[in-house]
Amino acid sequence: MPRISGSSALSRLRILDLTRVRAGPTCVRQFADFGADVIKVENTVAEDMGGPRDGPDFQNLHRNKRSITLDLKSPAGKDILMRMVKTADVVVENFRPDVKDRLGIDYESLRKVNKRVILASISGFGQDGPYRARPGFDQIAQGLSGIMSVTGKPGEGPMRVGCAVADVGGGLLAALGIMTALLERETSGEGQWVQSNLLQAAIQLLDFQAARYTMSGEIPEQVGNDHPTSMPTSAYATADGHINVAAAGNRMWRIVCNAIGRPELVEHQDFKNAEDRARNRKALNREMARGLATKPSAEWVEIFNKAGVPCGPIYRMDQVFADPQVQHIQAAAEVTHPRLGTLRLINQPVKLSRTPAKLASATPERGEHTEEILLEMGFNSQEVKKLKSERIV
Repeated sequence: MPRISGSSALSRLRILDLTRVRAGPTCVRQFADFGADVIKVENTVAEDMGGPRDGPDFQNLHRNKRSITLDLKSPAGKDILMRMVKTADVVVENFRPDVKDRLGIDYESLRKVNKRVILASISGFGQDGPYRARPGFDQIAQGLSGIMSVTGKPGEGPMRVGCAVADVGGGLLAALGIMTALLERETSGEGQWVQSNLLQAAIQLLDFQAARYTMSGEIPEQVGNDHPTSMPTSAYATADGHINVAAAGNRMWRIVCNAIGRPELVEHQDFKNAEDRARNRKALNREMARGLATKPSAEWVEIFNKAGVPCGPIYRMDQVFADPQVQHIQAAAEVTHPRLGTLRLINQPVKLSRTPAKLASATPERGEHTEEILLEMGFNSQEVKKLKSERIV
């Protein structure tokens, strides 16, 4: 049974977490937040995990877990892992594809120990193919996927998205795959190999932008803050800052024109329909800018939202977490770390009515639960002492 007291939603599951950096931990966090017994398997010596252990990134990714140290390169360490696999529902890893083969912890090897176990593998570019052995990194996937070619202002060159969308997307898609495999296992009684990769996750996140090419051969271009096809949807300057306005369709366009005091623009030959407004976006944005420059941001947000036009402020991070709606939905939550004190971390965004997620425990220290877990696996105190002395754990 798990030793972290959180949600009961997934408390029957045991997850072995062999991941590092971001995509893998993002996947595993979904299960940890909903009460799965997540055992983070770490090296016996400190290693680069993508940032300092006490930093906000690491602490945000690894809450609600237990930690064991294990030398997976030693036969004894591998034996301990396989003993853990016998009781596990899921193993998650994001090594380069060849590493698990060298360590002997590929899906077929795990399946021989536990036919119900699900292995989830997250890679940069896939488990096979010409890029199989390449190291994966979020920004590399953003470039390969085409995301950077549609991000940024025209003529200023490619621009990365300001957060790790390929990493996070790859991790969340892996979690979705695991949940699908767990549901299927209820019928078949067997596990399977779940795979996701950063490249395909990034392409998936492009969604309609990629489909514009696959369906019709259209190559999307950079349009800055503008929507590629639906205008006026962009970021606009006001008397005291900037706001976002998203006015899709002729009805919304008419409301916007009236709100900014330019009703004659509704029938303007350059702006009559969606295609015209997208094609003549520069002229359209000039007209929008003239109208919006007359009032401050807060006033425009109130006017447009009252009229039913999607609109909102453009925040800095401090303003985000001061916003009343962000506070109401509890986008941040507190957890107590024994050394670092009270931490505010990003809360689990998925809400369940009966068995909600909970930040029950801060990120463990490396190997904090090693002895506890080994005793659960059937080792006695003398055996644990010997494993420690031989630096297997």
